[in-house]
Amino acid sequence: MKIICVGRNYAKHIEELQNEKPEEPVLFHKPDTSVLLKKQPFFIPDFSDDVHYEVEVLVKINKIGKHIQEKFAHKYYEEIGLGIDFTARDLQQKLKEKGLPWEKAKGFDGAAVIGDKWFNKKDLPALDNLEFSLKKNEETVQAANTSLMLWKIDELIAYISTYFTLKIGDIIFTGTPAGVGKVSPDDRLTGFLNNQKMFSIKVK
Repeated sequence: MKIICVGRNYAKHIEELQNEKPEEPVLFHKPDTSVLLKKQPFFIPDFSDDVHYEVEVLVKINKIGKHIQEKFAHKYYEEIGLGIDFTARDLQQKLKEKGLPWEKAKGFDGAAVIGDKWFNKKDLPALDNLEFSLKKNEETVQAANTSLMLWKIDELIAYISTYFTLKIGDIIFTGTPAGVGKVSPDDRLTGFLNNQKMFSIKVK
């Protein structure tokens, strides 16, 4: 399994981080060791003082594909989930300033939360109109709709498969909306997709 993440896919998130709007999707990977183990808390790593939550809609690939045309992309996935792309923002900023890759800030152990629940896409409304949100403790800190994506799911699959062969079990993190912020010890992060709770994790 590989985890392919899309950066800068929501305009307001681009604005809040003062990034440049890309002309094509920004891609990066997380290793499988970054997946937070089930029923485990997220431990803030010693090397960062500014770890941010980023809630994202997930897509699980169910068919091997390469150079997939957008019109056929819907055949390569059935399940939609929700997760968190944890980011060591202070480390990422240092790496970006030096023109270096982001992996240390994005792919550390536990940096990928994959919710316990997956929806069959047939049981969801239009995939371009999914509501999702994240609560930190009792406060909603991120709330958005997939209609706000700069690149929709099928577009992303077509684009990603131009560079990387997609395999069964691969997971795509489709990007985060505005509202990202710092986590602190004892925070509780709870994610919702179409009002259904998808995960709840403790921060330590």
